[in-house]
Amino acid sequence: MLDIRALVERVGPALLRTVISSEASTVAGDVVIAEPGEPTTATGGDLVLGVGITEAEQALRLVRECGERGVAAVLLKPPAAGLDEVVASVREAGIALIEVRQGTAWAQLVWLIRAALAGGIRQTEESGVGVTDLFRLADAVADVVDAPVTIEDAHSQVLAHSARQDLTDPARISTIMGRKQPDDVLAKFRARGTFRQLTKGSSAIFVPAQQDGTLPRLVVPIRMGGELLGSMWAVVPGPVSEERATAFADTAPLVALQLLRWRAVADVQRRRSAEQVRLLLEGGEGWRAAATELAVPNEQHRVIAIEMPSSDEPAEGQRLAMWEWITRGIGRRPLVTEIGSVLYALVPDRARGGGWPELRQALLSHELSPRPLIAVGTSVPVTDVPRSRAQADELIGLLRTGLVRQRVAIYDDLWHLLVLSRMAGAATDAGVATLGPLPVLREHDRAQGTEYQATLHAWLRHPGDPRQASRELRVHPNTFRYRMKRIGQLVDVDLDDPDVRSALLVQLLAERWAQHG
Repeated sequence: MLDIRALVERVGPALLRTVISSEASTVAGDVVIAEPGEPTTATGGDLVLGVGITEAEQALRLVRECGERGVAAVLLKPPAAGLDEVVASVREAGIALIEVRQGTAWAQLVWLIRAALAGGIRQTEESGVGVTDLFRLADAVADVVDAPVTIEDAHSQVLAHSARQDLTDPARISTIMGRKQPDDVLAKFRARGTFRQLTKGSSAIFVPAQQDGTLPRLVVPIRMGGELLGSMWAVVPGPVSEERATAFADTAPLVALQLLRWRAVADVQRRRSAEQVRLLLEGGEGWRAAATELAVPNEQHRVIAIEMPSSDEPAEGQRLAMWEWITRGIGRRPLVTEIGSVLYALVPDRARGGGWPELRQALLSHELSPRPLIAVGTSVPVTDVPRSRAQADELIGLLRTGLVRQRVAIYDDLWHLLVLSRMAGAATDAGVATLGPLPVLREHDRAQGTEYQATLHAWLRHPGDPRQASRELRVHPNTFRYRMKRIGQLVDVDLDDPDVRSALLVQLLAERWAQHG
C-alpha cells in the first residue's frame, strides 16, 4: 500500500497529474480496470482506471460507483478528467481524481503502478539496483537486435550499455568512456537528421556508415505518455531486416517503463539531497547531519546562485533545465537545491574533480539562452556556507539592477561593489540626500535638463583628470570644464576639502544605487 501523493510522484509527472486530492482515503491498495458500461469490481482503497472512458456520462457513472465503494482514486484521461461536472462529482464523492496523460498506454501504466505499490520503486531506490536493471535490460535488448546497445536519455547521456562489444567503433568507445555522445559525433548525426526523426517517429531508424569510419546505427526513440524519454542505439554491420528492426522497436515500451522507474528513483534522491543542501545553506540546527548525509568533504566550498530571467518558458522548466545542465559531465555532481526562484549549487573550491575552477570555465564557455544571472560567493569552510550564500544573494541583487553586467559575478572580484551598495543603502536610510549642495544641483538638472550631478560624480571619480572624466561622460573636455565652472557658480562648495569630497561621493553613490535598487 502506498500514499497516493507518493504514488503519483514515483510514477512521475510524465504520466500522472493530481487533479483533486482526497482527505478521506489517501492510501492505495490495488489497481482495478473499469470499462464503459461495465460495473466496477473495485473495493475500498483501490485505484480505478477508467479505460476507454471519454464521455461525461460514462465518467459520472463511474465516479458515483467509486464513491459508493470507497475507492482511493479514479484515474481518467482527458477530456473526461477535466470536465467541470466530473470534477464536481469527484469532490462530492470525497475521492481523488488523477489525470492520465494522453498517449500513456494503460497496460504500461498498470505495470508501473503495481510495481510502485509492491515496493518495486522503493526497493530500487534503497538497494541501488535501478542502474543495474538498466544494464541488464541493455543486455537483453542487445540479444534481441543481435548488436551492441546503449540506452541514452533525452540529452544523449549514456544511462546503460550492453556488455557485448563484438562490433564497435571509436564513436561508441568515446560515448561509453565519456558517458555521453561526443559533440562531434552528435553534430554528424544531427546533420543527417537523425535527432529530427527521433522526435517525430516511434519506429527504428537506420543510419548508414559515415566516411570517418563510424559504423551504421539502428536507433529507436523511447517514449511514454507522448514524452521522449531517450533513445537506444545499436551498432550494426549494415542494413537490418524489417523483422529484427521491428523487434528492436518493440522493446522500447519496456525500456520506457524502466527509465520511468529509474527517473522516479533519481527524483526521490534528488529531492532528499535538495532538502539537505537547503539545511546547509540556511545553517542552524541540522546542518552537521546534512553534511554527513551528503558526504560533503571537509574542504573549502563556494555557493553559486543562479536565477533565470523571465521568458515565455515557465520558470520551473528553465530552472530544471539549468539543474540538469549544471550537474552533467563535471566530475562529481555539484550539490544543488532551489529556494524560491533561485537555484543554488554548493561546489568544492578545488582545482579538479568537479571543483569551482572547472565549473567556472564551463559557465563562461557556454552561451546559455536565455542568459541566466549567475553569482558566486567567496570560498568558505563547510561550517560557514551560509556566508557564501549571502554574498551570492547580494550579487544576484546587483545583477538584477543592471549595475553589474558580468556573465558570472564573483565575490572575490566584486566585493568592493557590495561595500558601495551597503554604504549607499545606509546613507539612503539616513536621509543624507537632503544635506549640502546636492539638492540644488538635483533641482537644476530636473528643471533645466542639465547633467551637473553626473558631471560632479565623474570629477570626484577622476580628480585632477578632466580628460578621463570627460571620456566617462562621453563629452569633450572643454564641455566638462564648462560644466564644472557652472557648478561652482550655482553652489558654494569647497572641492579642495577631502572631507567635502568624501561626503559628496557618498551622497551621489547613495542616489545612484537607490535609482537602480
